Amino acid sequence: MPETLRTETEAGVRSIVLCRAAEYNTITPALRDELADAVDDANADDAVHVILLRAEGPAFCAGYGLDWSTEAQSRERGRERVWDSVADLRMISSFVDTYLKLWHSAKPTIAAVQGWCIGGGTDMVLCADLIVAGQGASFGYPPARVWGTPTTAMWVYRMGLERAKRYLFTGDELPAAEAARLGLILEVVPDDELLAYATALARRMARLPTTQLVMLKLLCNQTAEHLGLASTRLLGSLFDGIARHTQEGLDFVGRAQEAGFRQAVRERDDPFGDYGSRPRP
Repeated sequence: MPETLRTETEAGVRSIVLCRAAEYNTITPALRDELADAVDDANADDAVHVILLRAEGPAFCAGYGLDWSTEAQSRERGRERVWDSVADLRMISSFVDTYLKLWHSAKPTIAAVQGWCIGGGTDMVLCADLIVAGQGASFGYPPARVWGTPTTAMWVYRMGLERAKRYLFTGDELPAAEAARLGLILEVVPDDELLAYATALARRMARLPTTQLVMLKLLCNQTAEHLGLASTRLLGSLFDGIARHTQEGLDFVGRAQEAGFRQAVRERDDPFGDYGSRPRP
């Protein structure tokens, strides 16, 4: 049985529900593998017309689990060989390929986002066809400040060139209402209406024959494909590995091992006053 998510099907909609609420649904190798299987299963089921990705708890996804990921990188220091960029690309691509299943899924994918959706969580969710968020949700890529780049590189395709640069050059937090205004996500609804609204939208879409949905999705996605989505995805994945192995990236991992990853993140974000470093009222 899956440990990081559960699935349910009703009225032509397959819900994939991230269920590690206490851990803010952070990304782990287990989540990667179970999400890949869940999307594949939904596409293979003729009863499913639409896939709805949602999450339990206060956050949709707070990014990669820094406990296991910083520990994994710290173990590289004891090896005799230098950093293997090809092996690193293979590793990160195993995650990126899973997120892109939402993009390449023959059937439409909708994400319903509450709370934080940041870092690697945006790599995942921006691959969905449509994103609906609660008013209290927020997005952002804080690893842009140190230790990463967006691997699926969807920001430009959704927001446009200058707006994507504005938020990636700072790593600033982006409240849901502003994310919708700028085109990063589709729309915002009251937090207590998010599940009902996203479910109703998914069921409305599921009234169409699957053949129609598949053709319409392929038609729309061709715009981003022809603009170079595959190339930017490759660059994003390569640069992410490089960013994790710059001197600043190595210093971040060292600080995480020395003081704990939560403290390392606070020190990165405190000067900006956002995410977990936002001043409390």
